[in-house]
Amino acid sequence: MATIGTKSYDAVVAQKVTFLGLGVMGLPMAGHLARAGHDVTVYNRTPAKAQAWAAEFGGKSAATPREAVADAQIVFACVGNDDDLRSIVLGPDGAFAGMAPGAVFVDHTTASADVARELYAQAKDLGLNFVDAPVSGGQAGAVNGVLTIMCGGEQAVFDAIKPVAQCFGRAVTLVGPPGAGQLAKMVNQICIAGIVQGLSEAVAFGQAADLDMKLVLDVISKGAAQSWQMENRGGTMVDDKFDFGFAVDWMRKDLGLVLAEARHNGARLPLTALVDQFYGDVQKMGGGRWDTSSLIKRLRD
Repeated sequence: MATIGTKSYDAVVAQKVTFLGLGVMGLPMAGHLARAGHDVTVYNRTPAKAQAWAAEFGGKSAATPREAVADAQIVFACVGNDDDLRSIVLGPDGAFAGMAPGAVFVDHTTASADVARELYAQAKDLGLNFVDAPVSGGQAGAVNGVLTIMCGGEQAVFDAIKPVAQCFGRAVTLVGPPGAGQLAKMVNQICIAGIVQGLSEAVAFGQAADLDMKLVLDVISKGAAQSWQMENRGGTMVDDKFDFGFAVDWMRKDLGLVLAEARHNGARLPLTALVDQFYGDVQKMGGGRWDTSSLIKRLRD
């Protein structure tokens, strides 16, 4: 069982909350909710994982999403994709079937804007509330409770969930109406894709020129080229280490959402489409679970 980092939590009224999905992100996020003093019930498709979480953090586990959300004021979720999300929300054993009127479903999955709007509309019909709230910061951000959370929804509903979401977030921001959180996450992933490709080319070029690239990165990270990727991934790219972080398979899923949305809204994304193909090359090299910084491998191999 992964541990979570230490964090000082703001004093808030304890609430009854549920967390659905205990993957590399959801498990520590739920852990921070429990450590902050909230009454947490969890659900995971693998029951043993939910039971182990409850044993470690003192919460409860449930056999179905519907059972898990009983009496919860806020239901948080973080699963893999649109289909996974629908599977825990809809149907007789889904969360919507068990949530109390007025409760809020907060979705931290990186999913499509369409599914966010769809579930928002269904929630409203049922007297429920829905906020799409994808996160950035990776596993380390979840473990340390410092995620950036981009939300789409109604102002009053956002205001109600923000103090609780801050248990695992350092920046929780309403960026627009339903679906806007997912669109903002797409902007985030577009930026990352371009930056990682540029950094990959820079490191490969410097190594081909026999430069001490760790020294060079240290120098240029103090200037205009500085980025989170350079600070956190530059050295490991030089060392050819990629067994950590945000997996290529996940990035390709995210970029697929981006490119589908671009076809819908007419945005032109030539660089993003190209980098998506490059990540496909990395997958063919067997690197689907490598960190996204493994783009440099295609320049070396």
